Amino acid sequence: MKHLLTYCTLVLIVISFSCTPYKNIPYFQDLRRDTITTEDITNFTPVTIQPGDQLGLHVTSLNYEANSIFNYNLERQMGGGNLDRSEQNAVIGYFVDPEGNIKLPLIGLVKAQGLTTSQLARILEEKMLPYLSKPNVNIRYQNFKVSVLGDVRSPNTFTIMNERTTISEVLSLAGDLNITGIRNVMLVRELDGKRQYIPLDLTSKNIFSSPYYYVKKNDVIYVQPNEQRAANDGSTFQRASLVISVLSIIAVLLTR
Repeated sequence: MKHLLTYCTLVLIVISFSCTPYKNIPYFQDLRRDTITTEDITNFTPVTIQPGDQLGLHVTSLNYEANSIFNYNLERQMGGGNLDRSEQNAVIGYFVDPEGNIKLPLIGLVKAQGLTTSQLARILEEKMLPYLSKPNVNIRYQNFKVSVLGDVRSPNTFTIMNERTTISEVLSLAGDLNITGIRNVMLVRELDGKRQYIPLDLTSKNIFSSPYYYVKKNDVIYVQPNEQRAANDGSTFQRASLVISVLSIIAVLLTR
């Protein structure tokens, strides 16, 4: 009985220490908690238009009826007067062709590649002056998406409306990392025909000044599970049952 009690105690100790160490859990561990820290934001770079992008243009001017010629494919009419804004609506917006151009009515081809949405909007406003009075152009990406995979609460692909979105915000959309998710995440980014694999350490405040802190179109963020999660995934119930069984055995032995 003495040996059995020893064995049961060891089992309980192993189970107790199989949890994720607390030191691996907190974010931004080198950030002071006892004072306000201020720093300049110098790592943001605007997103630029690339071939394959889908741009939504909304044009307004003093010529209300004339605007519709440029807004014609921003929204597609469905039955019952509803507008089809679904992702399956392939005609939403203007497609940036392989040469980096978009094609507008009356104006024709306009070079968009390498420009920000604000820069392209100003160029289009100038080109629309012969047709519209005081045109105003707003441009949004229709296909700005970021994917989060791995050990998070809700892995998914998210459509982003704000071009200035951070890694922290995207991980929040995914429900944050699970306790067992390794805080050194992998960012996969395609840029200028090349794919980059970028490790980002969420335990350090340096993530805020990283040039990769702001996400780009089609970024993929992968959160790797730690060894405990990989070894015990799906076995929580079995471990709980084991603990109950061990405690029951100890209780029986002690009563005898």
